[in-house]
Amino acid sequence: MSAENYYTLAEGCPFASNNTALLMRNRPGTGGLGLLQDTQLIETLAHFNRERIPERVVHAKAVGAYGEFEATEDCSNLTSASFLSKVGKKTPILLRVSTVGPESGSADTSRDVHGWAMKMYTDEGNLDWVFNNTPVFFIRDPIKFPSVNRSHKRNPQTHLPDPNMFWDFHVGNPEGIHQLLILFSDRGTPRSVRFLNSYSGHTYKFTKADGSFNYIKVHMKTRQGVRNFTQEEATRVAGEDPDYMIRDMFDAIERKDFPQWDVFVQVMSPSEAETYRWNIFDMTKVWPKKDFPLRKIGKMTLNRNPDNYFTDIEQAAFSPSTMVPGFAASADPVLQARLFAYPDAARYRLGVNYQQLPTNSAKVPVYCPFERDGAMRFDKNYGADPNYVGSTLQPTQFKTKENGVTAQSLSVHTDHEKWAGEVSAYTSQITDDDFVQPAALWEILGREPGHQDRVIHNLAGNISGVTSPNLREGVYALFGRVNQELGAKLRKATEAKVKN
Repeated sequence: MSAENYYTLAEGCPFASNNTALLMRNRPGTGGLGLLQDTQLIETLAHFNRERIPERVVHAKAVGAYGEFEATEDCSNLTSASFLSKVGKKTPILLRVSTVGPESGSADTSRDVHGWAMKMYTDEGNLDWVFNNTPVFFIRDPIKFPSVNRSHKRNPQTHLPDPNMFWDFHVGNPEGIHQLLILFSDRGTPRSVRFLNSYSGHTYKFTKADGSFNYIKVHMKTRQGVRNFTQEEATRVAGEDPDYMIRDMFDAIERKDFPQWDVFVQVMSPSEAETYRWNIFDMTKVWPKKDFPLRKIGKMTLNRNPDNYFTDIEQAAFSPSTMVPGFAASADPVLQARLFAYPDAARYRLGVNYQQLPTNSAKVPVYCPFERDGAMRFDKNYGADPNYVGSTLQPTQFKTKENGVTAQSLSVHTDHEKWAGEVSAYTSQITDDDFVQPAALWEILGREPGHQDRVIHNLAGNISGVTSPNLREGVYALFGRVNQELGAKLRKATEAKVKN
């Protein structure tokens, strides 16, 4: 460091050297006793002990980057959302794409679903799209959400990945068979984040100021083309470069090879929803495109790497409950549970004022005087403004007219949600309908030479680790309900590996 520059403590006090400690010594060249007055050393050690925040329970390993969303259509006939109100309107975004089950230090190319968490800093506040790279999911009952994730993690005794746990859960909860087929197809090992698609999975709503709305599903299609690894390629890359996907994205943006995605929605009217064959709130099902074609609404570009991974990406918090006027949740039970679970996880991991961190903070004025105090409050805490409802005192920090915000624009309630019923304990039932779409997917995989064989190969390699013959038979029966030939071939391939 030059004489003009110097280090300081966190409070601003300067110190001359960053590599010395204060010691009480008997003579030069010997050890000595440390002093409590050595604030530099004590603060350095104390901060080091605390510099890791809790790791995400799921979605711990991720690629992150900044970019922009650009509206390519005027969607004001569908939604009052400002970010979709004008062709060419651009909105800054932050994207975090992760594996789900493995820990932060795991290999990027592990076979897994990939979470797609995208924060749009709109002129009406933040909108989070918390999607996956698959259009369906393993469950449709919210009570199963923790269990499906636990079954994909480590055995509580051995602390090892456990095929017995994985397949025991899925044989007992066969509604996830559609997702399982996708996971063990080539799409389970994407070649990079740049080459994967993303889907809302859940049904959402586009709403308008007059209270009208349509149900929607969001699809994001990579302009780079979908590319995947084989199981063998993914395993090789995991050993050679476990951070391959992080490196691939960072290097692409650095060389200005900015990846792009086209953004589409499927649109369904409330009347269509009432009579449609599939339960539109069941996220183990897709809406066939022949019934509800894709409608393009925008494109997304990633064009800037994070300045600091911890500040920008690790501290980022996403929740499907973070919505703007014009975009609303549906009655999907799993989505309803996630609306609570995700911000609650952020409060635990980052603290109650996590929304004030720069990576999470809205780029528009915020006035929420009922949420104040708490650990790590970073702003003026609303000064003397009332922190209770029904006050006649004039707020000092926010003027609604100046910011164009009205109570009407914030409404997300619609006439279709006037509920009448009785409280009951409910769990969904398995029917033959649960196997119709997976059977159709199996036929589609058969159109690509060798893809069905690769699915069986990928499944057999995993199922062969199941130690219970009865459980393996349960897995074969599960896939046999999709296609009898699939079940038979899977048994033959797996049992050959077990015997070897």
